[in-house]
Amino acid sequence: MTKTLILGGARSGKSGFAQRAAEAAARAAGRRPVLIATGQAFDAEMRDRIDRHRADRGAAWTTREVPLLLASEIAGLDAAEIVVVDCLTLWLTNLMMAEADVEAAVLELERSLASSSARIWLISNEVGMGIVPENALARRFRDEAGRLHQRLAAICDHVTLIAAGLPLSFK
Repeated sequence: MTKTLILGGARSGKSGFAQRAAEAAARAAGRRPVLIATGQAFDAEMRDRIDRHRADRGAAWTTREVPLLLASEIAGLDAAEIVVVDCLTLWLTNLMMAEADVEAAVLELERSLASSSARIWLISNEVGMGIVPENALARRFRDEAGRLHQRLAAICDHVTLIAAGLPLSFK
């Protein structure tokens, strides 16, 4: 099945775009779409964001919360599953905050995606189009995200950039 990488800025419409595509595919297949959520609610504002995303998706979705072990979750997917991963930059943040081996985690993710037969939309924030961050951690995050996006774009069947709610297909 296909793997699609959806990139865009904050509030660009990337989640809605991926969710609509997955919902249509799930309806056609007679399945429930699955959302793999990587975000963690460390404060009230993030809890509100998570609650808003859940409400926007509605009850038709199955949600799995997977802040760190994304590759393992993808490796365990059923071939008929239709999945949205939201989002890779939160997953990357979780890895960095846990002081995990980012390179090893990304390699494991690549392998899981390559071997999975599920249909998957991967959502991520494009953070490399702005100014150079002022601190080392933020620069490292931006660099890691850029490398992650390049690696996944190379193995995904489709890559789409969302800006102002509009898709631009690269692949």
